Amino acid sequence: MKSLRTRAVIYGLVVVLGLLSALPSILPNRISNYLPAWYTQSTVSLGLDLRGGSHLLLAADKEALVTEQLQSTLDDLTNRLREAHVYYMPPSFNDGRAELTLRKPEHMSKALSIATEQNAKSADGIRHLVINQSDDRLVLTLSKQWQKALFDDALERSLEVVRRRLNETGLVEPSITKQGDDGILVQMPGVADPGEVRKLLGTTAKMSFHWVDRAGAGATIDVPAADQPRTYHLEQQVAMEGKHIRDAQLSFKPDTGEPIVTFKLDNEGARLFGDITQANIGRSLAIVLDNKVITAPVIQGVIAGGSGEISGQFTSVEASNLALLLRAGALPVPLHVIEERSVGPDLGSDAIEMGLITGLIGAAMVIAFMLVLYGRWGLIACVGLAVNVGLVFGILSLLGATLTLPGIAGIILTIGMAVDANILINERIREESLRGRPAGIALKDGFDRAYSTILDSNITTLIAVSLLFFVGSGPVKGFAVTIGIGLLTSLFTAIAITRVFMEWSVQGNMRKPLSMGGILWLTQLAGKRLDFLRGRVIGLAASAMLSLASIALFLQPGLHYGVDFTGGTVIEVEAPSVTVDDLRGSLQSASMGEAAIQEFADNGHFLIRLPADPDKPGKTAEQVEAIKSVVTAIQPEAEFPRVDMVGPKVSGNFSDITILAILAAGAGMLAYLWIRFESHFALAATLTIGLDLTKTIGFFALTGIEFNLTAVAALLALIGYSVNDKVVVFDRIREGLRQTPDKPILDILNESISSTLNRTVFTSTTTFLALVPMGIAGGAAVASFALPMLFGVVIGTSSSIFIASPLLYYLHQRRICKGLPPLRPTAEEVREELALLP
Repeated sequence: MKSLRTRAVIYGLVVVLGLLSALPSILPNRISNYLPAWYTQSTVSLGLDLRGGSHLLLAADKEALVTEQLQSTLDDLTNRLREAHVYYMPPSFNDGRAELTLRKPEHMSKALSIATEQNAKSADGIRHLVINQSDDRLVLTLSKQWQKALFDDALERSLEVVRRRLNETGLVEPSITKQGDDGILVQMPGVADPGEVRKLLGTTAKMSFHWVDRAGAGATIDVPAADQPRTYHLEQQVAMEGKHIRDAQLSFKPDTGEPIVTFKLDNEGARLFGDITQANIGRSLAIVLDNKVITAPVIQGVIAGGSGEISGQFTSVEASNLALLLRAGALPVPLHVIEERSVGPDLGSDAIEMGLITGLIGAAMVIAFMLVLYGRWGLIACVGLAVNVGLVFGILSLLGATLTLPGIAGIILTIGMAVDANILINERIREESLRGRPAGIALKDGFDRAYSTILDSNITTLIAVSLLFFVGSGPVKGFAVTIGIGLLTSLFTAIAITRVFMEWSVQGNMRKPLSMGGILWLTQLAGKRLDFLRGRVIGLAASAMLSLASIALFLQPGLHYGVDFTGGTVIEVEAPSVTVDDLRGSLQSASMGEAAIQEFADNGHFLIRLPADPDKPGKTAEQVEAIKSVVTAIQPEAEFPRVDMVGPKVSGNFSDITILAILAAGAGMLAYLWIRFESHFALAATLTIGLDLTKTIGFFALTGIEFNLTAVAALLALIGYSVNDKVVVFDRIREGLRQTPDKPILDILNESISSTLNRTVFTSTTTFLALVPMGIAGGAAVASFALPMLFGVVIGTSSSIFIASPLLYYLHQRRICKGLPPLRPTAEEVREELALLP
């Protein structure tokens, strides 16, 4: 091992670099402006829930894209069929396929030949179609390879169009990223009401020019007018596509002042527009935007200048938005808003204040508790804790991470869990000191004995956290990142930084007895053997009954699911002069009688919930504006601090992912414990965690706390915390089985629980103290996390003592009856046995 001075220098450099990385995030602008840009650009930014803003999750309409591509491909095919005198009925489209019925079945072989030949001539080398024959019909579907290529291209182009549209609006720092294989996530800081942006992004803005039909012109389509109750009969063939528009601006007619949109065409468009207008003087040319006719002026003469105007009884805002859409270009695929979340700036600042206050109070309580327990050794642990928090912020800064309210919750939880390693080390050192070991040996043996336990407990917790990262999104993913980083930095500070401080504090007294300090009766309690297994039958029976009662509560009345699971809209309303009856009556008049209204806090504060319509996914986005219109009609100055809207597609996927994540977390921990311990250890821990989870689910059902995305984070964090607790006890049991294999198993179990009792109680207390302020004053935003975690800490601690070990006892007895050894032999034992062989 390197000398104390060498290690102190190396660890000191790591800490200084970590703290320097965190510094740009807290420096005021007047100072950071004088520092190099490469240093100040990596900072932790605040999430939308802390500074206010909105995020929209847009989903591309795959079905519309497939239908459009099928129509285009079918148009080419029907043209070739007509040239070959193969005639057919009007095609039909259904479930992503096109069906073409031939008028003469004997032409089927010819039609198949033409279709196959066309399919083989694709320039990109991909067969676009899958062609099948069904009686006298050709059934065409897009190949999976072509669908993927189409959709990837459409989504990339959609990202660019969305980016151009938002840049045109002048929004501050909009964030536009691809999410999954069909989503675009748009985050807009400072935008509390994204209604206009939602309309802007939900408009495809696909523009085309069509001649109004005249007799004998060929295939026609009926298109409704945008601003009047009439329908235009247009030629189906596109005269000119809107992609040729190079620029578009809001303007006004000189004589009437009416808002119009003037546009300029590119060179190809100008030539084409001049040609078609020259050949069609006196005809009406319809301008079609998203399948609605904006205007259909009569061509009075040749338009050869490459410019024109669009009028349609617009308001100035409508004309300005239309010009913006035309400049940014059309979306290649329709986008639907399937999730919307908005937080007002006041609510965001309140969240920051709440997070700071509860975090500081929690940290202060943990520090005070450690000082009372261990005196100066507790002070060393607190210094390591402070370094740990600094390193967490340093790594978050280097990653350019976004800090959200769940992220703050993660840091607060990290503070409580980071003390665990220090308590393990201190308790191990205390044990060695009570055996009469001198300070130097007590420190070394204490760290060595605690190391494997700390490693096992951190890895099992990381398994749950990593799953939370992969299945979560947005703030919950940030929570997982924060916890994961916190676990890694706490491991470093506990076994490196804390050890250096401890060795430095006993330097010169290495051969003298070590006094840990702290409360005397707690020190005495650690050496007492208590018979915890005497009530094993009662404990298991009581746990099973509580779990069964929790399952009954889950079935009836069930959980109070949030919109993350059910889909729908939740809007927080502040309207001081409005009553519940006024609001309910107005919503019923607007055909929203199914809305649930909940009054909370002061008078005039409401939560309005409206379920999603699974048959109309796009309707969920319209609910937000409809509810706001109803409320502002009653009180125009009403405010909407928070909006959560989740479409049925998102909520359905989220339910499946949640179940999968919990099952995967259990399976991952079972596999790890099976490898590190034995099968009966792993099974006992997994069964105990299952009992803990069912009771926590029952707590949700009994209290009516909303079960949402944050609640899932609590469950997965609880799995990691609970198994962490069991690993410490099981590690001591395994140690006892190896040291005294002939001792009765009940004695080993009781001694192991008794020797780790201080650590179990102390760790649970520090975690509880860290979470209590957040549970009391955190508000509704973190209630689904803090309160279940507080309950889970109590349940997890009690199950480590009274449930896990009794289960291990019965599984151990079953293993012995099968003639199997309690533990697999270690590598050293195997070598000794091999050495004894002749």
